[in-house]
Amino acid sequence: MSIIKINAITVPADGGDELAQRFAARAGAVDNQDGFEGFELLKPTDGRATWLVLTRWRDEDAFKAWLNSPAFGHGHRSATERAGGEAPKPVGLHSELWSYDIAGGSPGSAG
Repeated sequence: MSIIKINAITVPADGGDELAQRFAARAGAVDNQDGFEGFELLKPTDGRATWLVLTRWRDEDAFKAWLNSPAFGHGHRSATERAGGEAPKPVGLHSELWSYDIAGGSPGSAG
């Protein structure tokens, strides 16, 4: 059964748009990783400062393989860094990685 990894990133009030732009700039970077099943960037709508990066993986081994892959490092560098420039200042003030197994739910509706 799939596992869920959530990176909870605390972002200053004026940093959300920048965080979203950075994720958009590397959209698809993990899509072809073995065991990767899906990604969502969740923007808070209730005044919280914590954005959630939700990923779904086939299993823990697939997630760990991605963490240790060259693709992970490459996907987490900005376009400026990949071109030889300096790394931009981090947007997030703090982050935590949360791990979950799916304990129940429904498949939802397709289409």
